[in-house]
Amino acid sequence: MDDPRPPAARPAFAESAERVRSLAFRSDFVVREIPAPAGLAPDAIALAGDVRPEEHGVDSPYGTGRFILLHDDAGVDSWGGPWRIVCFAQAPLETEIGTDPLLADVAWSWLVEALESRGAKYHAASGTATKTLSKGFGTLADQGDGAQIELRASWSPTSDIALHVQAWGELVCMLAGLPPGSEEIAVFGPRRGARG
Repeated sequence: MDDPRPPAARPAFAESAERVRSLAFRSDFVVREIPAPAGLAPDAIALAGDVRPEEHGVDSPYGTGRFILLHDDAGVDSWGGPWRIVCFAQAPLETEIGTDPLLADVAWSWLVEALESRGAKYHAASGTATKTLSKGFGTLADQGDGAQIELRASWSPTSDIALHVQAWGELVCMLAGLPPGSEEIAVFGPRRGARG
């Protein structure tokens, strides 16, 4: 799996990585490059994104996400080509929303809609949407009840990688209650992190 050529010698990935690094996002969604997981592909770039972070480098209590672009010139059968995107998005919810039986379906549909609205073409999509309800006890009792939605997905892109990164950013913001066009609008709802 390891390619002895340095990333700069692999032009398709180097060009896509540079394009990803040059993207601008809405002002209330802060994105930074983070170390990519090793061993998944010869080339990878990873991003972390946080909705209105309160502290640099710490997951936002409003919503957070990760985006990983994987590339293997030789192609991977399960990817159906040389590229794969893996993403994660998470946000706290009002407890009443967390009990909605359609919540997981809605979260997945928001990813599909974000990709479609950007014209981001893909195939071989897969993923999970997980909703979590929690209740504090003992010294955590004052935190009250809580809920959270988490979406993990992967797909093989067949169009400009930038469109896929922008769709991921839109998804994270939507899960946090910030639909497109809502920059600088107040975020309501729970503001605490999920309990483990």
